[in-house]
Amino acid sequence: MRILTFVILSFICCITGSTQSLSATDIIQKSEEKLRAGTSFASMKMTIIRPKWNRTLELKCWADGLEQTLIYIEAPTRDRGISYLKLDDEIWNWQPKIERTIKLPPSMMSQSWMGSDFTNDDLVKHSSLMLDYRHEIIGEDSFDNFDCYKLRLKPKENAAVVWGELIIWISKKDFMQLKTEFYDEDLMLINTLTASKIRKFGNRTLPSVLKIIPENKADNSTTIEYLHWEFDKPIPAAYFTIQNMKKQL
Repeated sequence: MRILTFVILSFICCITGSTQSLSATDIIQKSEEKLRAGTSFASMKMTIIRPKWNRTLELKCWADGLEQTLIYIEAPTRDRGISYLKLDDEIWNWQPKIERTIKLPPSMMSQSWMGSDFTNDDLVKHSSLMLDYRHEIIGEDSFDNFDCYKLRLKPKENAAVVWGELIIWISKKDFMQLKTEFYDEDLMLINTLTASKIRKFGNRTLPSVLKIIPENKADNSTTIEYLHWEFDKPIPAAYFTIQNMKKQL
């Protein structure tokens, strides 16, 4: 019995130890790897709700790691062909109506993307949770019936980021980012992003719906629904070029 008790206690200690050994950075890295590994392609629907009007966009997005992202707008017709391209730390916007390519300065990263509640930075992921922030576990919590790690992210010195602080809920199972609170430089809550409708995309379990609500505008919201999402399939290097972003993809 003593041997059996010792074995059981040792097993429990191993499990507890392995859980406690996860640092805040480990948790962030695991959650980012679910989204960032290799290449990805997604088709999405974005719905913008305002007190007096609603608007829906249909998007395609190609990505290769953190360095290259191409977003192409398919609908509505008046916006078809507008595209955004990120190459390393530089971002361009193609406006087909005026046939003009605009390079976005860092000062525009905090501005609204296509009139939504997401910023330019949110959509093209100019900043990196792993590289641009310091990470701290501040507790454990539940969200939408998931047990979660609750983390605080503070920007590193000289990091070119939009937010002064992020509070993120990441599920202990599958390391999904389920809720994020965005704070400005004065640590005032600006937006809350929630993730829901968990589903399988290939061999990955991920939220299929993201919804962001501004703190002081309860009647405003923007929802992104992932209709199709695939990972680690080859994307030609020519996709991530200024010439290609001008095409009808």
